[in-house]
Amino acid sequence: MILLPAIDIQGGRPVRLYKGDFATVHEVAEDAFAVACGFKACGASWIHMVDLDGARSGRRENSEIFIRIARESGLLAELGGGIRDMETIEYYLNHGIERVVLGTAAIRQPDLVKEAIARFGQRIAIGIDAKDGKVMVEGWLEEGGVDYLDLAQQMAEWGAGALIFTDISRDGTLTGPNLAQLKALKDRVDCPVIASGGVKDLADIEALVELDIYGAICGKAIYEGTLDLAAAFALLA
Repeated sequence: MILLPAIDIQGGRPVRLYKGDFATVHEVAEDAFAVACGFKACGASWIHMVDLDGARSGRRENSEIFIRIARESGLLAELGGGIRDMETIEYYLNHGIERVVLGTAAIRQPDLVKEAIARFGQRIAIGIDAKDGKVMVEGWLEEGGVDYLDLAQQMAEWGAGALIFTDISRDGTLTGPNLAQLKALKDRVDCPVIASGGVKDLADIEALVELDIYGAICGKAIYEGTLDLAAAFALLA
């Protein structure tokens, strides 16, 4: 299993949210690049990044930060948040980002997603962010009206490189990932699944390994100190 430490960017600074609520935003560090280099030093090979400003505006925001991390940190970079047109997809993939994450576009612009997967294959991941099993869009502010398993199956059939599943009710809570929904997802699709939301400690990492999940994203647990990142990579070695 690969572990992807996470950086969420708002206003140029690394921040965290609680259950995706923008009203709960708080800064966790001053320098995103320094944080990324710290992840690398602990043994990371990937980093997961989210443009929170872009998620709300639907435009490319904070791009210079993401591109510097992708080009200079030595990490493979995965980026989501507000990527809703082919120009932005091409821009990031041509400037060092290894994999882009399409979320709202999977609901609002299915033709774009199909074209992106056809052109870029494994470099396109689909972010499936759900509350009570229903997909949320527009920076988790609106319900997409689709069951998360149905969307996952469609995206897998189109050939998505990975599915990133977030149970919004667990995100930033340190209460553990939603293992039941993750198992249902893994049983439904033949596609790499990345778990996001709720990871607290090494026990959660072990539980995800037991599920044979492809990857796991961890954020708040690192910043709060409940997950020793170096120990996690040692566990997975």
